[in-house]
Amino acid sequence: MMKKLLAGVLALGLAGPAVSEQSLDLKDPENTLYLDLPMGRVVIQMRPDKAPNNVERIKTLVRQGFYDGLTFHRVIPNFMAQGGDPAGNGSGGSDLPDLKAEFNDLLHLRGTMSMARSNSPDSANSQFFIMFSRMSALDGEYTIIGRVTSGMEFVDAIAQGEPPAEPTKIVKMTLASDVDNPVN
Repeated sequence: MMKKLLAGVLALGLAGPAVSEQSLDLKDPENTLYLDLPMGRVVIQMRPDKAPNNVERIKTLVRQGFYDGLTFHRVIPNFMAQGGDPAGNGSGGSDLPDLKAEFNDLLHLRGTMSMARSNSPDSANSQFFIMFSRMSALDGEYTIIGRVTSGMEFVDAIAQGEPPAEPTKIVKMTLASDVDNPVN
């Protein structure tokens, strides 16, 4: 009975970043994103195999320092935390052109990171969101670019609200390949 319950919880993504059917290469520093929050570091494994152009956009903006100091402006309990807007209200983006959607077969589970957009599927730019829980209605509607592999407790601690009274700021976003010195 307990095994069945645990299997169901893992399948729903309620037990954190279990990713059985969504295999990740945890040894790819070029596609490992560090999201540093005041509470601690969130590690996100990005999926260029599923959304190459959207992942490349995030990497480009991260390397420019675009996200450093931006806030999470829309944080809905049991749903998601959205950030990446320089205007801080959901209306802004980078100076780069909007991206075409790269909808894929990944699921919106707890810890999934997707590109935010307007009503137009091809309007993602710099904003992203991280899921607090499973939301199947978003599958195939938003471009999934990665998944939290550690630090989800820090995502859970992001100040809530639309906008939050005191929004949580991104301290810094970096790629593991740019800050770590892996031993060859």
